[in-house]
Amino acid sequence: MNIALIQIPKIEDTRGNLSVIENDILPFEFKRVYYLYDIPSAAERGGHSHIKQKEFLIALSGSFDVILNNGLQQQTVTLNKPYEGLLINEGIWRELNNFSSGSVCLVIASAVYEESDYIRDFNAFLRSKK
Repeated sequence: MNIALIQIPKIEDTRGNLSVIENDILPFEFKRVYYLYDIPSAAERGGHSHIKQKEFLIALSGSFDVILNNGLQQQTVTLNKPYEGLLINEGIWRELNNFSSGSVCLVIASAVYEESDYIRDFNAFLRSKK
């Protein structure tokens, strides 16, 4: 599957930890940053794939599951560390669920929002893989 867990540098200090994300950590230059929060525990997010865009997801607080599908296999990754992120390359269907109370999902994207880059129907996604 075209994904990777990437460690984010963590600077430990008695006053609290600090992590920094710069362009050299990611295999793309980021154009957009957004975050999901106040998500009800039973809610699901995502439910799409991107044609060209890459994304890097981080659980800044709490935890959640990312269900990934490349058209042939499915894999679930639990994110629960603010110093580790999940790189999702283009062509991977993703769904996010199982949000813990107070969780925050930070998304760093390789492109600005463009609706034409989204595949929002799972059957259309599967057809695009053939």
